[in-house]
Amino acid sequence: MYPGVHAARTPDKPAVVEADTGRVVTYRELEDGSIRFGHWLRDRGLGVGDHIAVLAVNDARAYELYWGAIRSGMYITFVNTHLGADEAAYIVDDCGAAVFVASAALVDLATEVANRATGVRERVAIGGTLPGFARYEDVIGRFPAIAADDQPRGTDMLYSSGTTGRPKGITPALTGRQVGDEPGPHVTEMMRRRFGFDSDSVYFAPSPVYHAAPLRYGAGALALGGTVVMAKRFDAEQCLDVIERYGVTHSQWMPTHFVRMLRLPDDVRAHYDVATLRVAIHAAAPCPVDVKRAMLDWWGEVIHEYYSSTESIGITVISPEEWRAKPGSVGRGAPYGTGILHVCGEDGAELPAGEIGLIYFERNDYTFEYHGDPVKTAEAHHPDRPTWRTNGDIGYVDEDGYLFLTDRAKFTIISGGVNIYPQEIENVLTFHPRVDDVAVVGVPDDEMGQRVVAFVAPRENDSAGPELEHELIEYCRASLARFKAPRAVEFVDSLPRTPTGKLVKGALAELYARKEGVS
Repeated sequence: MYPGVHAARTPDKPAVVEADTGRVVTYRELEDGSIRFGHWLRDRGLGVGDHIAVLAVNDARAYELYWGAIRSGMYITFVNTHLGADEAAYIVDDCGAAVFVASAALVDLATEVANRATGVRERVAIGGTLPGFARYEDVIGRFPAIAADDQPRGTDMLYSSGTTGRPKGITPALTGRQVGDEPGPHVTEMMRRRFGFDSDSVYFAPSPVYHAAPLRYGAGALALGGTVVMAKRFDAEQCLDVIERYGVTHSQWMPTHFVRMLRLPDDVRAHYDVATLRVAIHAAAPCPVDVKRAMLDWWGEVIHEYYSSTESIGITVISPEEWRAKPGSVGRGAPYGTGILHVCGEDGAELPAGEIGLIYFERNDYTFEYHGDPVKTAEAHHPDRPTWRTNGDIGYVDEDGYLFLTDRAKFTIISGGVNIYPQEIENVLTFHPRVDDVAVVGVPDDEMGQRVVAFVAPRENDSAGPELEHELIEYCRASLARFKAPRAVEFVDSLPRTPTGKLVKGALAELYARKEGVS
């Protein structure tokens, strides 16, 4: 399962389409470009276990770079394009990249990163020229489009979103297999068997390619012979147009995308035909029940959900039919070698149904480490069972084995000795008609230990003040136990989120501390 098979069978078939520019890359072009890039990497003395870093906008060439590195046995790290120069340079250096590839459209950031990244030996520009960088077309142009006999399979090495502290590189162990060997990556097999991806699929994700889900699912769609449609950025109405224009069959979303599309006027939503959608997958952040139900009512029984992480320690999946019966669940452990689900208490003992604890997945065929951080790597393992791993999420399973998330362990608020899970409160406030975005955090309280504070970005042109604060608190009390309702509401213009939609809650706690004069 890799694009070369399809380049031989259907060379002129579109592999990647850029929705914003109309550019089409065929399977033959994708295969030839990745082969040539792989030859160039080898010519520079690079191979199994070496690293390449990519700072790119959503450009079809990203997949040429990806497959060129994968077929050379290398690690490839895509860098968040919304980072500052120091943050991005840290990742480029930390991963040990010998090659740094950057989009010409990111000239200022790319130039600053190149000046700061001390370990890089080769700099290459895609989509134009950059000072001090070789042109991609010039770099690969002198090499033949004939695949090497030896093509050891590499993998991605992506970084955590860094919502607290420095981002950590997640380094899977190399398998020692060749790029075309079976079995392929577990995610590709799950895409085929659970979600029905095949050579007729048209896959669309309006998220940055540096994020794990669109990168891995895009690569999987190409491995299975489908077509990947890319957009420069998320725009609610443009996404509906892309679905209709390209006949999208499989798509991937975050809950914030759903919220934005649901807020489009009714006549705009009705204008676009989404009937080609067979599967719309969402993940990356918890989805409020009312949002999910509204999307099912609009798009029909095509919305599937999975729960996983960049670490790929395991996965759960839930179909729309299952979710209707178990609203709020993220599913049961999936087959295809993706891990056995366990929920454990603080002492490591497995908990019975209904009790909240740390989520672990048991996998015997997969290992990873946090790059350069053996302590964090050790913390991801169960204290007594080395093949059980966690990413720090907490939740519970019901009597039928369905997983319900409660929150990240580090975000749990303990007030008066009682655990309060911010996600539950956020889910309620998300659908208030005067709320555009919301995050709930715990702040220090002399009496209770912590108290609940909601940070709210009001809808456009809505007034923020004591009246709205009172309305929102009472709104929560109508749906939740009184002790869970926010004690206060802080109004902000926008919330700190990563481009993949994750809240940077540490920044909110710091903001509140500065306001209150707490050191």
